[in-house]
Amino acid sequence: MAKLSNANRVKIQEQKPDLRIVKDKKTKPYSDIDLNNWKEYSHIKTDTWWEFASRDNSHGHSNEYHGNYIPQIAQQLYERFTKKGDIVLDLFLGSGTSAIEALNMGRRCIGVELKPEQVDIVKNKFSSKELVTDVNLICCDSASIDVKDKIQARLDVMREEKAQFLMLHPPYDDIIKFSDRKEDLSNCSSTQEFYELFKQVAQNGYDMLEEGRFAALIIGDKYANGEIVPLGADCAAKMREIGFKMKAVIVKNMEGNERAKGKTANLWRYRALNGGFYIFKHEYIYIFQKS
Repeated sequence: MAKLSNANRVKIQEQKPDLRIVKDKKTKPYSDIDLNNWKEYSHIKTDTWWEFASRDNSHGHSNEYHGNYIPQIAQQLYERFTKKGDIVLDLFLGSGTSAIEALNMGRRCIGVELKPEQVDIVKNKFSSKELVTDVNLICCDSASIDVKDKIQARLDVMREEKAQFLMLHPPYDDIIKFSDRKEDLSNCSSTQEFYELFKQVAQNGYDMLEEGRFAALIIGDKYANGEIVPLGADCAAKMREIGFKMKAVIVKNMEGNERAKGKTANLWRYRALNGGFYIFKHEYIYIFQKS
């Protein structure tokens, strides 16, 4: 039998089909994460304690607006619970963190903000084209009946029936006054009124969210009249009353969220020692799913 030369042997090997098994990408309906290669996603947090050393101020983000959440939260949640091209609905848009990070990560955003002057500020962060194709800004009261029609009109333009992710970062009751408008949740006459208005906002968000998709509530607690007011747990309970299924409660350190913290550190330390309470160093991220 004639022996094959090394050159012919190589040629035959090249002609042979590659019989190695190539696994199809395994993803969930709400995420682009390939579960067959889950070890490659070590940067995605899966525990319930989130610690960030500082705020990410790159790629269009800044800290000029008191009370905005840090972009790293959006980065984590978008990669975990959205796919490229999905629409994030933010009913407390503020400085536009949700929209900026949506574009950075290949998502889209519909943002609702009560104050027209704040909407104008956020508009200047995007190009004219982006404000047509990827970001839609609505100046409206998120607790109103009208807001759903306005959101639906934007969804129609973006060729979607519903949003794929809901972001809620409301005022922490009356801790910070964001405007003088009576519709502003930071101007409620009582915490009970705050809860009622928040529930209306959450209901609107629920109605505009696609079945099976996720929502995030970012919120902290407050002290009043010598006792803690559990805003987080109470607002989470309102979302469960609406029909959301609670999936996780994440505790996040507040570094990067506060301004001029050092200037009043001693004052708050004295107040804590005098009043028998502890100083907040955390806030919550509640994760829900529309079942």
